[in-house]
Amino acid sequence: MTNKLSKFGMWLMIAAAVLTVISAFIPLWRIDLQAPQYPEGLVLLIGGTSGISGDIIPINDLNHYVGMEKIFPENFWEFQALPYILCGFALLFLVSALIRSKKLTYGSFGLFVIFGILSFVDFYYWTYNYGHNLDPSAPIQVPGMAYQPPILGYKKLLNFEAFSWPDTGGYLLVGAGVLVALVVFYELGVFDKLFKKKTKTA
Repeated sequence: MTNKLSKFGMWLMIAAAVLTVISAFIPLWRIDLQAPQYPEGLVLLIGGTSGISGDIIPINDLNHYVGMEKIFPENFWEFQALPYILCGFALLFLVSALIRSKKLTYGSFGLFVIFGILSFVDFYYWTYNYGHNLDPSAPIQVPGMAYQPPILGYKKLLNFEAFSWPDTGGYLLVGAGVLVALVVFYELGVFDKLFKKKTKTA
């Protein structure tokens, strides 16, 4: 078994690098808020060169009434660091492809998985603190009410409907991860083994 990445794997890694570098400069995630008083809705965008962006001013105005902390983009260093981290992964994928190294490909895939897990843990931690650490002197207080937005999917928050899902960059990043995973499985011979088993069974 050769330690050199196949041409198929090489091209997929290059494609993954392209998707990853594009995702570094556009929003990865979005939280949409809908309510009767905001017929056009409000949106909070996470990722991209701004780190965190969208309708921050009206969202901060709403936060004031229920005692939630205001959002200041400069306070979210992890979101501001995302473009650099993703560009680093893109470079890692590209180098893996150009030198056709299986070991570097496997290593970059492992790091990418760890990065994804840690990112969601950090996102959950932020949303939890954001929705639970409320100002006791807020104008509007609902006993037992917390305002943690959903990590993924839908949640009702008073008269607001909150939707959390990937933005364009998030889909591109997932696509990059799928491509790298395909390369790893292909180079490890997983698909060949599955195909042989099916052939024997038939």
